[in-house]
Amino acid sequence: MTQKERMLAGLPYKAWLDGLAEERLACRKKLYEFNHLPPGDPAAAVALLRKLLGKAGEDLWIEAPFHCDYGANIEIGDRFFGNFNLVILDVGRVVIGNDVQIAPNVSIYTAGHPIHPDSRNSGYEYGIPITIGDSVWIGGNAVILPGVTIGAGSVIGAGSVVSKDVPPGVIAAGNPCRVIRQITEADRPFYFKDRRFDVEDYR
Repeated sequence: MTQKERMLAGLPYKAWLDGLAEERLACRKKLYEFNHLPPGDPAAAVALLRKLLGKAGEDLWIEAPFHCDYGANIEIGDRFFGNFNLVILDVGRVVIGNDVQIAPNVSIYTAGHPIHPDSRNSGYEYGIPITIGDSVWIGGNAVILPGVTIGAGSVIGAGSVVSKDVPPGVIAAGNPCRVIRQITEADRPFYFKDRRFDVEDYR
């Protein structure tokens, strides 16, 4: 197996071999172009994102600056919004569903290193895939760690460190992130805490 094949299989790999460094450099060049676009040209921004990402659905938007390792290992569904300073270390596959919203300064890390210093100093690292389901909202400054799956419809509170899977349809928050409660029909008429919608077209 090549080092890239090992990387994508979740096996220990060396990031400077078999063309991986060159792939990261190509990604950096695309990111540089995207992150330095002048404001007011959304079509150019989306076109660059589509060249960068492995797969992207309709109504894609990511605010600059955006950073990732390869781009090609990121799959995004329809109606995605990523706010400023989104970081995705995509040495493993990152699959994001439809209608996902990500707040500023969120970090999604598939990448990691061995715990023991001798093993770590060998240069081996790893990437474990992350999956984010449909209709997930991730609050600002959250960190999603390798191997995590976040279930559809869930909300991750700001500042959370998500080290374990989150089930569908819950609010989860904290460090380490834990389930706070289920999201229920009783939540529908409120837009923030106890503040009710004063319009009818939110349904």
